[in-house]
Amino acid sequence: MKKPSLLFLFLFLLYSCAEETDFDQFDDLSIEPTVASSILYVESDEDTINLAGTGGFYDQTFTFEAFNEAFVSERVLDGTITYEVENTTSKPLGIVIEFLDADGNILDSESFVIPQDPAPLLERQVAYGQGGKSIDILRNTTNIRVSGENLGDATSQSSQSEPKIILRSSAAFRLRLR
Repeated sequence: MKKPSLLFLFLFLLYSCAEETDFDQFDDLSIEPTVASSILYVESDEDTINLAGTGGFYDQTFTFEAFNEAFVSERVLDGTITYEVENTTSKPLGIVIEFLDADGNILDSESFVIPQDPAPLLERQVAYGQGGKSIDILRNTTNIRVSGENLGDATSQSSQSEPKIILRSSAAFRLRLR
């Protein structure tokens, strides 16, 4: 009596759990990883700012090739650029970041006015793509220009041991691979 009940149980499990496999599900597969990277790191100490006087103390253009490859440019869906600005100098400062196309035209810009020390860490997130600025701004950017302006005097000195302005930026973008 045990043998027929075990055989019945085995046959029941074999037929009740068997289902046809649908290999066409692969066509519905969507792979959308998020890729993160740093973009900029700029630092200037208070002595350099004082030497430049009032007005502009920094102006640099960086090559930006993140979207030059068609593979990336065609597959980027959306993303966020995060900026962090830290000022431990005795001066209020202005920072402008401009996204430039191959002809030098400004596609987008971000401006920051940072108070003198003690200034809180400034953090700003800018979305591109769904719900944000056009992703085409980044697709067409070939250079990023960063400029800094001393909005205070050229003689004051911070009480900090190493007073400086630090700008950091990073990005996280979602790509469609399949």
